[in-house]
Amino acid sequence: MTRVEQMAQLAESRGLDALALMPGPNLFYATGLSFFISERPVVALCPVDAPPAFVLPEFEASKATSTGFEVFTYTDEEGYALAFHEACATLELADARLGVEALRMRLLEARILQRYAPGVELAPADDLFAELRMVKSVAELDAMQCAVDVAEHAFQAWLPQLRVGMTEREAAARLVAALLSGGADALAFTPIVCGGPNGAMPHAHPGNRPFQMGDWVVVDWGAVTDGYDSDLTRMVVFGEPSGQLADVHEIVLRANEAGRAAIAPGVEAQSVDTAARAVITAAGYGAQFTHRTGHGLGLEAHEPPYIVAGNAQRLAPGMTFTVEPGIYLEGVGGVRIEDDVVVTPEGVQTLTTLPRSVFVVRPD
Repeated sequence: MTRVEQMAQLAESRGLDALALMPGPNLFYATGLSFFISERPVVALCPVDAPPAFVLPEFEASKATSTGFEVFTYTDEEGYALAFHEACATLELADARLGVEALRMRLLEARILQRYAPGVELAPADDLFAELRMVKSVAELDAMQCAVDVAEHAFQAWLPQLRVGMTEREAAARLVAALLSGGADALAFTPIVCGGPNGAMPHAHPGNRPFQMGDWVVVDWGAVTDGYDSDLTRMVVFGEPSGQLADVHEIVLRANEAGRAAIAPGVEAQSVDTAARAVITAAGYGAQFTHRTGHGLGLEAHEPPYIVAGNAQRLAPGMTFTVEPGIYLEGVGGVRIEDDVVVTPEGVQTLTTLPRSVFVVRPD
């Protein structure tokens, strides 16, 4: 059974008549195709009881015909109205219950479908896609391991380039270059390379602050290979590690280890968060651990399952996610250690292999 057929079968079991896929990870998962999101709408329509179809610009048609989808095209001159009208009529989407990607579909596509499929009900179907994608195949895990390997090798090639006086922005640019020249198809996200007090913001953006001796630097980066992401965080320090953040690093390291040790099939996702958080709370920094312990990883850098209090979903072999506890001290800096893991029948495999100890940049 193809992935499109799996999606349709699952949609039917949930009372949906069809699915609408936007350019992005779910469409890539179903078809292996990638499109830009732009002013030219592209939508894949997958009825539960009829062959699927694409509505897309004419110049993209050759890409879509290889999938076996019926194709409804439009040109820039004529616009997309007739193509959507014909697709919706052919697939009999009027009054249908249409599953859509609530996190990705734009108002543009929603209103087009509502106009040309009168009476259509747009129903969020994100949990359906998550159910299909959370458990990775061997091929998907191989792609993720490759993405991890590329990211780790890029980091090792980048580290010797760091110098006191270099700005966060320049360091981040060099890391991007190392990733792309080292085999990444793309960036999983814009790297975070932030030192000193800027490290106290978990999602800080690299700026023009120059590195100084004694700085602790949060480095969060990832690569994409064959569509799949890696996501790592390690700590770099200029000079010998010392002071409060050296103690904090040891606490975060133990929290990371505790979180990974808690992973096994059948364990609730929130239990992993509880295990990591307990270490930090016991050390007196519970209020400074301001985000969840982890998030799913795959075609997206953030996807289910989410490793957070309140998520009672039970882990299953093939699920992949991050374990990334952190402590953030305003005005001082932050420490985060992030690994990528996969649940196995026996427990857990950590895909990341870089040492979790501090990486030291010494003065020339």
